[in-house]
Amino acid sequence: MIAYRKDEIISASDMARTFSSILNSITKKTKDKIAISRNNKLEAVIIDIEEYEALSEARELLEYHEIYKIIKERENGKIISHDDILGKLGIDK
Repeated sequence: MIAYRKDEIISASDMARTFSSILNSITKKTKDKIAISRNNKLEAVIIDIEEYEALSEARELLEYHEIYKIIKERENGKIISHDDILGKLGIDK
């Protein structure tokens, strides 16, 4: 879980009132992130666009890595032909 400093958390109502200044603090990099809370529960985070794009690329690379691992694991498994599966299910072609 990510830790947030007190000055990085803002209520949704305060966010609505001060959106422009909050956005400026992110774009000018005076703050790395702003967490928005509603009813004392963190609901969203605002981050710089470059940070978001980097995180999205990292997530995509991680997904590709997971897919690669699954493919490698399956390469060593037993291969069952389509005809064998149909036969086991009692289905004629």
